[in-house]
Amino acid sequence: MAIRNIVKLGDEILTKKCREVTVFDEKLHTLIDDMIETLEQADGVGLAAPQVGILKRVAIVHTSEKIIELINPVIVSASGEQTDYEGCLSYPGKYGKVTRPNVVTVRACDRYGKLYEVTGRELMARAFCHEIEHLDGHMYIEKVTEWMEESE
Repeated sequence: MAIRNIVKLGDEILTKKCREVTVFDEKLHTLIDDMIETLEQADGVGLAAPQVGILKRVAIVHTSEKIIELINPVIVSASGEQTDYEGCLSYPGKYGKVTRPNVVTVRACDRYGKLYEVTGRELMARAFCHEIEHLDGHMYIEKVTEWMEESE
């Protein structure tokens, strides 16, 4: 496993739509393991493959509960609403208020290609939405209604 460099705002790769994963092999497993190590070292909640320079539909979410690997994720349902400050490892130190669904169900594959569904609430729901947007070439800053002041 290795810690990868996190791409920062302004890098063109963050604006590109990622390709679906079709091969579930050791190379994919290495990418996921590296992303997990990178996320843990950066003390983040989620990380998407384009944030480490790879245009594949791969993301991970790590809340206090567990690490969730999302390959080719699709949001199948969303309900409720929550508004809170959100940040991003690709835009360090900046936090903006974003409204997201409060409950989100995602259909995705695991690292072996097995399809599953997972439902997240609150922070996990927010992280699912945030990371899946990365896979479509979007960032949370497009949805910010108010920025947190530097001193807060």
